[in-house]
Amino acid sequence: MRVLQAIFMLALLAAVLGSAISVVWSRHESRVLFVQLTALQNQRDDMNIEYGRLELEQATFAEPRRIDEEARQQLGMVDPRPQDIRLLRR
Repeated sequence: MRVLQAIFMLALLAAVLGSAISVVWSRHESRVLFVQLTALQNQRDDMNIEYGRLELEQATFAEPRRIDEEARQQLGMVDPRPQDIRLLRR
């Protein structure tokens, strides 16, 4: 009977130790994953800021007045004279 009780107590002790190790391991994993989540959220926020900046830059470059100025200055484009315009009809 005593041997059976000792075996039972050792089994319970092993179960408690295994459970304690599992709790410590899962908390550690939880902390590691939380740190990764925080880093990814910070990266997402930085990318959102960069995306907003790029959208603003694109809107600035796509403004018709700016395109007209660039065409005139860099490409030497001018408005055609009325006599140079021809209308084609089908």
